[in-house]
Amino acid sequence: MPLDSPAVTQNDTDLGPNESEPRSQLTKIANPSEDFEKKASSKRLKDVEIYVPIVYGTIAFWLGKKATETQSHRWSVYVRGATNEDLSGVIKKVVFQLHPSFNNPVRVVESPPFELSECGWGEFEIAISLHFHDDAGEKKLDLYHHLKLYAENEHGPQSTKKPVVVETYNEVVFPDPPEDFFSRIQNHPAVVVPRLPATFKLPPAPIEDLHESKRGDTKNHPLSPWFINFSEADELLKLTAARQRVQAHIVKLRRQLSVMDEQPPTCKLDSD
Repeated sequence: MPLDSPAVTQNDTDLGPNESEPRSQLTKIANPSEDFEKKASSKRLKDVEIYVPIVYGTIAFWLGKKATETQSHRWSVYVRGATNEDLSGVIKKVVFQLHPSFNNPVRVVESPPFELSECGWGEFEIAISLHFHDDAGEKKLDLYHHLKLYAENEHGPQSTKKPVVVETYNEVVFPDPPEDFFSRIQNHPAVVVPRLPATFKLPPAPIEDLHESKRGDTKNHPLSPWFINFSEADELLKLTAARQRVQAHIVKLRRQLSVMDEQPPTCKLDSD
């Protein structure tokens, strides 16, 4: 599987993209356990959901004349923002679990971009664990991705100028987020937040360094020319925004009903 030499950096800007069918899904974080609930330093916002659109996947390059039976491809696995935003405001670290034949198969990436590069000859499933910042009060999220080295829909010899790209679009949903977490990331470009009713009182949002917020984005990443442009992602984000508007309206109606339930009953006297 692996190659004993160091990881190969991806800097070939003349390689063409590989046509791949994007996949999409929505993952909702389950209710946190008591241990993770303690990590949240503030109370939770009920009936509120935060969405973080992400993409995870692999890009594999055939080594051409340099390829051997055990050294055929160089590849990268990564987690990025759906439109290449920096995810470090939400994600604290990413743990990649490679095939056990690799040296140090468990790789921890604690700063963006959340990725690693390796060389090898075989395809296998990569486990990807997203660990969130403590103020999110959530446990890790486990994802799984199958490394593909060979295109399924193409025939003929491989090309060093056309990598095999497999990516999955996902919306990670944080239900009932802690107030401090919501306040900190509400203006972050990687996060989709709802329109809250005016009755919500939140801690003031911290002043964010714009340069720092872009430090880990992948807009100018060496692999960005081959990232899949999810044409459906824009539609999914529009649907997300629509869901958020409906959710905000539901929250408003619930609060109105709650106020009505607390009011004492009134009796209307018969004029007769």
